[in-house]
Amino acid sequence: MSYSLKIITKSEQITSTWSGGKTTQLTIYPEEADYAKRDFKWRISTADVEVDESLFTHLPGIQRIIMILDGEMSLQHKGKHRVHLKPFEQDWFDGGWTTQSIGRVTDFNLMLAEGCEGDISTIHLNDGIHSEVLDNGDSTKRSDAYYCFKGKSRMNIDEKETIVLEQGDLVILNIDQFCNNLNIKLSNYEDHSSATIIKVSIFY
Repeated sequence: MSYSLKIITKSEQITSTWSGGKTTQLTIYPEEADYAKRDFKWRISTADVEVDESLFTHLPGIQRIIMILDGEMSLQHKGKHRVHLKPFEQDWFDGGWTTQSIGRVTDFNLMLAEGCEGDISTIHLNDGIHSEVLDNGDSTKRSDAYYCFKGKSRMNIDEKETIVLEQGDLVILNIDQFCNNLNIKLSNYEDHSSATIIKVSIFY
């Protein structure tokens, strides 16, 4: 099986300011890509929206998924749809749309350039173990990112490698087309504790 693993700790992540608050880039692909130049295939970030209303950056050619982590937000896509999001609810939209947000929140963002597909899901680790199998399907490459939003968790890969995820850490698994049936297990770091993991799967 062929895959690569990268851990990006909270201390390694870069936070910058924008007109409506702060944003933290968790990862970008390829690694040498520059968000400002829009030369990325995909990008994962979080943001703290610190104003009551804001206008999203115009990003034509980029598909976006936004999930609320804390607070509530209404998104108004001009000429399209409107949605009100609570924690762990999400919305998909075209970055080229005119989008206004109402509400102060912490959110989680996935940006996808042409040729990429992806989704976001939430894993609440209250009791027991979350198990899943990663399969590349028909894609040339697959990347799965696990972001520890709350608590502390253990990740076991194929019963061979164990990683401890602290709050704010991100783990990325890059899987090539010859890697199938990669077994992932997530569990709480300690008994009687809980953790929340935000998972992103990207096919390209």
